[in-house]
Amino acid sequence: MEIETSAAPAAALAGDELRRLLAATLSPDKASVDAAAAGLDRAAADPRFPLALLAVAAGDGDQGVRVAAATYLKNFTRRNMEGSLSSSQLYKEFRDQLAQTLLQVELAILRVLIEAFRQVVEKDFVKDNLWPELIPQLKLVIQSSNLISPGQHPEWNTINALKVLQSVVRPFQYFLNPKVAKEPVPQQLEQIAAEILVPLQLTFHHFADKVLLSPYANKLEYEQLLLITCKCMYFTVRSYMPSRVKQILPSFCKDMYRILDSLDFNSLPEDGAMMRLKIAKRCLVIFCALVTRHRKHADDQMPHIVNCAIKISKQSINLSGLDSLPNRIFSLAFDVISRVLETGPGWRLVSPHFSSLLDSAIFPALALNEKDIAEWEEDTDEYVQKNLPSELDEISGWTEDLFTARKSAINLLGVIALSKGPPVASAASKRKKGDKSKGKSERSSIGELLVIPFLSKFHIPSHGEDASSRAVRNYFGVLMAYGGLQDFLTEKKELTVTLIRNRILPLYSMDPCSPYLISTANWVIGQLAICLPEAMNTSIYHSLMKALTMEDMEDITCYPVCASASGAIAELIENSYAPPDWLILLQTVVKRISTGDENESALLFKLLGTIVEGGQEKVLPHIPEIVSNIANTVMKLLPPVPDPWPQVVEQGFTSLVAMAQAWESSAPDENRKHEKRVWQSGQSSIAQTFSLLLQRAWLLPENSCSSLPPPSCVNDASVLLEFVMRSVTCMEETARMKVFELVPIWADTIANWDSWEEMEDQEVFNTIKEAINFHQRFDLTGSFLKMLPSLSENGSQSSVIGRVSNFVTRAIAAYPSATWRACSCIHTLLHAPNFSLGTEDARKAIAVSFAQAAFSRFKSISDSPAGIWKPLLLAISSCYICYPDAIEQVLNNYDGNGYTIWASALAQVSSSSLSPGLSSESEIKLAVLTLSMVIERLLVLSMGGTKVLQDCYVSLMESCIQLKEVQEDGDNDDDDDGAEDLDDDEEEEDTEDDDEDSEDDDVREETEEEFLERYALAAAGESIEVVEEGDLDEETQDIELGSLDEVDIQQVVLSLMQKQPALQAQTLPDGLIERIAETFPEYEHLCQARRQA
Repeated sequence: MEIETSAAPAAALAGDELRRLLAATLSPDKASVDAAAAGLDRAAADPRFPLALLAVAAGDGDQGVRVAAATYLKNFTRRNMEGSLSSSQLYKEFRDQLAQTLLQVELAILRVLIEAFRQVVEKDFVKDNLWPELIPQLKLVIQSSNLISPGQHPEWNTINALKVLQSVVRPFQYFLNPKVAKEPVPQQLEQIAAEILVPLQLTFHHFADKVLLSPYANKLEYEQLLLITCKCMYFTVRSYMPSRVKQILPSFCKDMYRILDSLDFNSLPEDGAMMRLKIAKRCLVIFCALVTRHRKHADDQMPHIVNCAIKISKQSINLSGLDSLPNRIFSLAFDVISRVLETGPGWRLVSPHFSSLLDSAIFPALALNEKDIAEWEEDTDEYVQKNLPSELDEISGWTEDLFTARKSAINLLGVIALSKGPPVASAASKRKKGDKSKGKSERSSIGELLVIPFLSKFHIPSHGEDASSRAVRNYFGVLMAYGGLQDFLTEKKELTVTLIRNRILPLYSMDPCSPYLISTANWVIGQLAICLPEAMNTSIYHSLMKALTMEDMEDITCYPVCASASGAIAELIENSYAPPDWLILLQTVVKRISTGDENESALLFKLLGTIVEGGQEKVLPHIPEIVSNIANTVMKLLPPVPDPWPQVVEQGFTSLVAMAQAWESSAPDENRKHEKRVWQSGQSSIAQTFSLLLQRAWLLPENSCSSLPPPSCVNDASVLLEFVMRSVTCMEETARMKVFELVPIWADTIANWDSWEEMEDQEVFNTIKEAINFHQRFDLTGSFLKMLPSLSENGSQSSVIGRVSNFVTRAIAAYPSATWRACSCIHTLLHAPNFSLGTEDARKAIAVSFAQAAFSRFKSISDSPAGIWKPLLLAISSCYICYPDAIEQVLNNYDGNGYTIWASALAQVSSSSLSPGLSSESEIKLAVLTLSMVIERLLVLSMGGTKVLQDCYVSLMESCIQLKEVQEDGDNDDDDDGAEDLDDDEEEEDTEDDDEDSEDDDVREETEEEFLERYALAAAGESIEVVEEGDLDEETQDIELGSLDEVDIQQVVLSLMQKQPALQAQTLPDGLIERIAETFPEYEHLCQARRQA
């Protein structure tokens, strides 16, 4: 950061032409924008282009053009940072000029340019440590800036300088090398702390005095300074603790206490108070970091931190009149107390305040307030998400990002309830050696001693009391508290039964029922699903069914009641808490779906899927009828093509998928003929219903404009189409279900799919394979291979196979498991379809496309062997076997040595030394056939003495041996499973006994060293997962080989060795020759190769 840097060279380039191009990028005319972008791209070739952009951004003139220049510079820097922006001298000039500019520009430009500066800092200062002058110069700038030293350098804005400091410190908020258990503080951060943060603490104290002793409105710049300084301190201590920061920590904390103590929520904050609230929020975040990460440096501050947080939390009575920022402050205050309570001295510091916390802080945050009632009416989804979450975070002092005061209060209450205090060593409590059953039960938890008695003071409201009643509002808080006591109540089964029977179920018999209380009661039952007794089954489900069907009351919507009842029933079923009558539950849900509004139906569709999955054989007989009812409802909700589908339609399709999968999984054995006939009848009925639904969703009515249906629910719709195709048993059914009309539309929809998400498109691959299977069984005229007009925007012609192949080609470059599935589909598409002579060119075209995509993906991850290598290389192998000359050309066109690179990699994955290597019989067969062809080709290319031929030959022989072993051992797997299961059971029993014996009631707090080691191991584990891409369950894949499956592999290899005497000159390892002789005695006379030394 040069303090005096001339802007003249850059200004010379920042002429009218550059401004004109930048102004054109703001035009509403797309052609003008494209032309301007092309002109800027051409100008970017000039080495001084970044300086020219910077001059425009920092100069005078239209602010829109200046912001455009800053934005283009930010993006240009991001694209070129890893390479080189310009020559080293020009880059240094640009870097210094950028830092200089940041000190002077207004906020709108600063916000954009600071992002470009962050990229420079992360590379030059943090990663490479090649900017030694940055910190000394930044220190000088801050000390001489307009607020800190008025009159010295008025052009240096203090706020801008601190923003620059914030960007410099930001990368250090995370461990730079998280795999190292005890990573030292980076040298750069130590320098920042020593040269800037230590002197800045005095400045912070000085401006804190000014802010706290003056009205809000007059000191906005001072408050900005305090806020940015707090952010810098947070980034500094979030992971590391520089040695010089330890020295200023007490003084810095004292100023933060003063700021927090100045908060008063008894009246609405004035407009100018928002900056003070932001500072307070950042102070509390710093306290969380100190308690969590730096206990030994913050122990002497803990009493003050606790007192400060408790003082804030006790103002929670005012929450209903406050907006989101004060709510977040209360949330953080509760979080600070929770974290302290989880530490060693936590009990001593917090336990004296338990009663007052419960009465004056936690419970007021839980009670129903005016804001809850308003949100219930104005945004029910937001109300449900905030107050009735389907899953609470695990109760813990270390839970992060709770964000709302109520959630944090619930979490703190749970932590308090589980607290038992420090163990007390006394003669009475000492246990005999080996007696491990005592001690733990002798200490009652605070939940029993304080929390439950406190909540019991609040009685169930009387009949007819509405939300304005203090009793209703308080009892709402009681129910919220019970929901947060899930971990505590799970250990107290009898207490839970009493609470459900006496404190929750009576609410459902009130007349009228309070929807605010019933919705929360539903949620509590769902939270306690894991510990409900079977004896209360009927009462609980009767109550929830009543809530599920509750109608709106005058001007009060009951959607949250339905939502929470639906969630509670789902929780009960998922925890194996079955309803007394599945049919009544099904009928209630289906009827409600057909009569409720769209939001409610969307919820109930999800519940229906859960009921089907949980009920299994109890609901199976009713599935065909339910499918018909649900499909009719969904068809009524479908918008006209091509409008996107609403969420309720998508949820409807998801519930139909659950029913389809449940029905297919229930198929009886062939020898149970009557059951099989009944099942097939149901299968046919369901398939017909699915066909009608897909026709309504996809097929256009007569005289309508041609357009593709929206790409909504592609995954679920694919499952339904797959079900239809699998259900067809004769040609008449194909016509009745319009399969040949539906499949082309589906293929057209997925052909240009680009919204790749792991859970959104995985079923499409299964449907592709089923479509090929259907093609083999019923496509007698080759309809799937005929060219058809597309409904997409380009209107080109393509076949079903071509469209599906386009999807597969694009999938190769998507996420790892999509690559696995796409490669599996490649084998199916190349070897299974009935390609005739007239369509051979189409097959060749898709093989070339597959090979190009697979090799491109392989090259992108070819630095080291990874799990995703195997499917890619085998996919290319299938292409090569079909069209060896064309694929060899494709590989060499991509890379001059592409063919030998692929051959060498294939030999590597086929080698017995690689793990995981080839495993299934079909994989090994394909590898052997391909290696045989490759070896012949390498010999033709006069590569007989090369390493690649040697590797291919060794891998070929190893694969032959492995193939025979797999074929011989395949039948023995089932026999071994039983014995293994018995061993596993015995092992589990032993482990459980050991666990019981080792139980100890003295829970030891995790040390910082242990935390860091666990953190490092977790980081290393995440890294391994990234390297070993692909799904574990996809490592072994049975691939489609078509007619290749009938080839005599042993004869192919024997023929190769006989035809190619040159192979006998290849050197094989001694052990391999012996294995060949043992496995294939007929090869022995051909393996007279020289043994390795």
